[in-house]
Amino acid sequence: MEFNPTSSSSRVDRRTVEKNRRIHMKALYSKLHSLVPHNSSSREVISLPDQLQEAANYIKKLQIKLEKMNEEKDNLMGIQKLEINHEDKIKNSNLMVGQQRIPRIDVRGTGSSLEAILITGVDFQFLFSETIRVIHEEGFDVINATFSIVNDTVFHTIHAQIGENYAQENGVSRITERLNSIAYGI
Repeated sequence: MEFNPTSSSSRVDRRTVEKNRRIHMKALYSKLHSLVPHNSSSREVISLPDQLQEAANYIKKLQIKLEKMNEEKDNLMGIQKLEINHEDKIKNSNLMVGQQRIPRIDVRGTGSSLEAILITGVDFQFLFSETIRVIHEEGFDVINATFSIVNDTVFHTIHAQIGENYAQENGVSRITERLNSIAYGI
């Protein structure tokens, strides 16, 4: 029987590669296990399959939590999901006309301050300048105005205070009426 040095060498190389793979996998399992929150009162050793199941369950819980938080965010931002079927299109027709998003206007007064929030589509750029104009005409001075764009929705926030030209008959309800007539033709 002859001794083959290449055969012996390749066997050692395979063992080394396999050993390194197992060490690497063990480190990855350990890292995964450390990322999953555990009950601190329990100090029992958990088998590898149980660790993997625990991590999978935790990831599923996080996915569900993320979906709920995204829905809540959409609700807070006033974004409603439009359904494909005809009945839902009719129900949500107040949100969209053609490809344009109908604006939402909310004007609140607190003491001598006023806050106007506009949620519009990008097709209603005129509404921001019209809102500023109406607020000035009603005797308020604009303190600051900001906007942000998320997808095709524009969020405007305008803060104003009662100015020198403010008359008692002016106010939040009159501003709201004027803005509604501009935006909706009411």
